[in-house]
Amino acid sequence: MSKLNPGAFSFVPGRGFVVPEQPAQPLPPPIERPLQTEAPRPPPTISLNIGGSSTPPVLPPQPPSQPPPSTAQAEPPKPAPPKAAKIDSSAPSKTFSTEKAKTDTTAIAAEVKALADQSTLEDLYGTLKEHLNIVFIGHVDAGKSTMGGNLLFLTGMVDKRTMEKYEREAKEAGRESWYLSWALDSTPQERSKGKTVEVGRAYFETDQRRYTILDAPGHKTFVPSMISGAAQADIAILVISARKGEFETGFERGGQTREHIMLVKTAGVSKVIVVINKMDDATVNWDKVRYDEIKDKLTPFIKAAGFNPKTDVTFIPVSAYTGVNLKDRVPKSICTWFDGPSFLEHLDHMPMVDRKVNAPLMMPVSEKYKDMGTIVVGKIESGRLRKGDSLVLMPNKVPVEVAAIYTEMEEEVDRAMCGDNVRIRLRGVEDEDISPGFVLTSPSKPIHAVRQFEAQLAILEHKSIICAGYSAVMHIHTLAEEVTLPALLHYFDKATGRKSKKPPQFAKKGQKIVALIETAEPVCVERFSDYPQLGRFTLRDEGRTIAIGKITKLIENSTIDEVAEGVSNLSVNNTNN
Repeated sequence: MSKLNPGAFSFVPGRGFVVPEQPAQPLPPPIERPLQTEAPRPPPTISLNIGGSSTPPVLPPQPPSQPPPSTAQAEPPKPAPPKAAKIDSSAPSKTFSTEKAKTDTTAIAAEVKALADQSTLEDLYGTLKEHLNIVFIGHVDAGKSTMGGNLLFLTGMVDKRTMEKYEREAKEAGRESWYLSWALDSTPQERSKGKTVEVGRAYFETDQRRYTILDAPGHKTFVPSMISGAAQADIAILVISARKGEFETGFERGGQTREHIMLVKTAGVSKVIVVINKMDDATVNWDKVRYDEIKDKLTPFIKAAGFNPKTDVTFIPVSAYTGVNLKDRVPKSICTWFDGPSFLEHLDHMPMVDRKVNAPLMMPVSEKYKDMGTIVVGKIESGRLRKGDSLVLMPNKVPVEVAAIYTEMEEEVDRAMCGDNVRIRLRGVEDEDISPGFVLTSPSKPIHAVRQFEAQLAILEHKSIICAGYSAVMHIHTLAEEVTLPALLHYFDKATGRKSKKPPQFAKKGQKIVALIETAEPVCVERFSDYPQLGRFTLRDEGRTIAIGKITKLIENSTIDEVAEGVSNLSVNNTNN
């Protein structure tokens, strides 16, 4: 029989369990406790009280030999349980509530702001605001540059005198209504034709945030430069013309609205603001019916491109030329039916995009030029950067040093974070040795430079079938490179969504396939699962977007490259005896 528990079954090998016989002798009397004359001392630890207070009354008739004497004395006295229960019941609500343990950065920032005064905050943290990159996309003549120019004027980045000068010059050129766009369209070619060719850059800030405007060209001839602009953006502003006939031209087949929505999703933009412009036009006159018609036509297509209409897309009616609903809300005298925020108000209160601040540094170069040294321009996709850092320029593995960092306002700063659009002066490399698409990266964990990779492709549009050996131009981050598809590996069954075991002979419009992609020179890419911005791409051919894709596997031929590099460094000394 168990000595610890007199009521337990005894187990003897070879015999079944038997009910123990009741002990003949009577149980010993309960322990006598002296009467308490003073208040009991508080229990030594809370852990002894939890769950133990309800059992002692049931087990007084225990033999003195069973529990150690210290345990019997450590039992909590009668007045203590209510105190313990109080601590226990209040613990979950106080200690583990989201009120107390705030892990949300915005909540902490708001709390700090409430407790400290403005001068203390500026002294401690500086005056750095959150930074967002916005790209203007849409069909030709939708009013992208005009809207960007007016935003610069309304936020005080372009003064009134400069705007009056543009207005005067535009009047002389017979282009009176284009003067606002001249703040972004700076070349004579762009101004004379009214068409943006290169991605225009500008910068403005509000009380809450800093913004970089990327004004993308709308014409189909300049789609490649539109892709490089979208690759640097966090938010896309799709500008739609509400004028009768203009929306229909841009949205129907051959128009750029559809292609631009598809391309910004592939470029990694997560949020879209659809700005319905030219609401003040004589054919529209702030008509709700026209606004709803455009909204209803666009929503299914935006959803098909991969955006969630409820969380990722916002529709705002504006007049870019007159500035109505850009900074201040639209007056009820002009538009009675719209109650939402103005364009800048909405931008300021949007949830901030996620930044990979603690990841290794990766900055694709979008442009380069010479100005008292080599200057590269680009958006930091991950990590952070300091003046004096030693970095590597991939894929050529050139060691470089950061001599200076400049913001959009040409101000020199000593550091830059993920998401910032910066200009960097480099030491140790000439500008002729850099091309757009090169990536500035940390030496400890550089970006992969490969010639082959496996990718999942969705074929959007192609006249004929795509077979092994097909070639096209791949646009990935700021790089445009010619690629071939040496092999088609699998196709996805539309009904089940499973990969096929056998490789397909060809692929056609509407199919999803896995293909091997090869480039002539090494390109800087990453897997989509690791770095979405550096792992998604677009295939274009004959001026049209053929397919969109994401990289699933990188194939590194490092040994072949090393042998080739070793052979190239060999020198033969011919000595004639």
